[in-house]
Amino acid sequence: MWGSASRWCPVGRSCVLFLPSPGQVLALAVQVSELQLAQITLGHGCRAVVNDYPVPPTALPCVLQPGEQEDEARLLAWLRGPAAPGGPELAAYVSELAALGLAELGREPARLAAERERVGAETRRLAFEHYRAFIRSAECTGRAGRGFGGIESRLGSLLERLPALQEACRTFMRDAEAIACSRRMNSLTLNRHTEILEILEIPQLMDTCVRNGYYEEALELTAYVRRLERKHSSIPVIQGIVDEVRQSAQLMLNQLIQQLRTNIALPACLRVIGFLRRMDVLTEAELRVKFLQARDAWLRSMQASIPDHDPYVHITKTIEACRVHLFDIVTQYRAIFSDEEPLVPAEAAAPGEGAIFHSWVLQKVSEFLRTLRRDLERGVGGRLDSLLGQCMYFGLSFSRVGVDFRGQLAPLFQRVAADAFSKAVEEAVEKFREEMNSYTLISAPAVLGGGAGVPVPTAQPGTLQPPMVLLDFPPLACFLNGLLVAFNDLRLCCPIALAQDVTACLDSALGEVTKTILAFHRAEEAAFSGREQELFTQFCTAFLEDLLPYLNRCLQVLFPPAQLAQALGEISGFGFPCRGSSPMASPWH
Repeated sequence: MWGSASRWCPVGRSCVLFLPSPGQVLALAVQVSELQLAQITLGHGCRAVVNDYPVPPTALPCVLQPGEQEDEARLLAWLRGPAAPGGPELAAYVSELAALGLAELGREPARLAAERERVGAETRRLAFEHYRAFIRSAECTGRAGRGFGGIESRLGSLLERLPALQEACRTFMRDAEAIACSRRMNSLTLNRHTEILEILEIPQLMDTCVRNGYYEEALELTAYVRRLERKHSSIPVIQGIVDEVRQSAQLMLNQLIQQLRTNIALPACLRVIGFLRRMDVLTEAELRVKFLQARDAWLRSMQASIPDHDPYVHITKTIEACRVHLFDIVTQYRAIFSDEEPLVPAEAAAPGEGAIFHSWVLQKVSEFLRTLRRDLERGVGGRLDSLLGQCMYFGLSFSRVGVDFRGQLAPLFQRVAADAFSKAVEEAVEKFREEMNSYTLISAPAVLGGGAGVPVPTAQPGTLQPPMVLLDFPPLACFLNGLLVAFNDLRLCCPIALAQDVTACLDSALGEVTKTILAFHRAEEAAFSGREQELFTQFCTAFLEDLLPYLNRCLQVLFPPAQLAQALGEISGFGFPCRGSSPMASPWH
């Protein structure tokens, strides 16, 4: 009954006996004496005195030490507690055992064994009588086990597929969030449809304003788009609108500059330059250059439309166009731009913006002078004086704007006049040579020189009458006529600076005439008769005493000595030496 795990102590000692089998664990405190009296302590301090209990001396349990007693107390408390293996029934049974006497406790094992036999027999009877229920229960248990196995395998498959399901769910959540965000954006876009439509129509509206000339509205749209760009430069749609508006602004810039290439008045120029300044795409210097380039292109187109077949017509119309249109351009420039800085900057200072305009004006004057030189070289006939007057008036009108170029005109006209006079004199000399080649001294001189029967025309007051004696000698008369034509052409445009050139040219021509006369004398001298010798002497006398003094007077009329004295200082005389001097001598004394 005590079990193999019991510990025993000698007679006369107190021991604690452990019965560890289920339902029979007891704690007994036994006091064994030599008279085999045992006192068993049960449960909560209950005592039983057993007399004549045959307890062998080696079977008495030993009394536990204080530490072991504490372990026993904890074990009893655990058995009686709610966490005991038998639950509440074991605790109740232990409490019931504690209330029994020693005799009853001795009979308790037999009772328990009989109860066990009865319960076993009852169980076998129930098993025999209800075996079908047990079979069905076993089958049901098997089917349940197999079902649980299938469930377990399917759960395993489900667990394997759960990560993919989780990823699909995450993807679905992301897509759902994107769709929801898109829906919110679409809803917001629908609510702001009017404002968005206005912004999207800005490029079309800008293009319409520019093409119809509504530049004020176009500039307002440009300023609004610039503000949009500063706020929302990262939005691709806004960037596309900005690019399209910039293209329209470039078209506007081209149109404004194209207007400057037309015959535009000053108020329109001021308005166009105001638009260009508000566009803020050109600096002040660039704006001046663009203005001058555009106006220069228009001026060149006006000059290119002038017919070029007649030099005189071309140069006169060019003078008129330059005088009118160039003066208008200068007036427009000075009204639009202010040039307060000096024309010539100080040393080590950069040229100011005013130098742009003055450089352009100098370029235009240079181009006009080149055109004038080219047309003068092509020949303008006997209208050099009229052309000189127009050019002088052109220079005088430009002197009011500080561009007086009349000093540049004198050398051009002086050279043209000298070339024309030299050409006329060469033609007269060539004509004299031709006349001398066919001239003979056989014929008697006509009586026109002293002609009593032929009336001589009366000289007009203030004019020079050619010597009539030269009519007796046709070569000399033809030569004088050629010189008079050259003098008359020169008189129309005769600057005082040509005095020396004209005198030198005339001196050279008279030298050629003298050589021609000498060559005629050498060729005909051997065959001269007395009458022919006399006529040749009269020919030379008329050349020396009549032609040369007359030419001298013509030079004094063209170049009055008083004007020469005022320009060059006092001179003793001017002209050709007459009798006693060589005709090749210099006219300057």
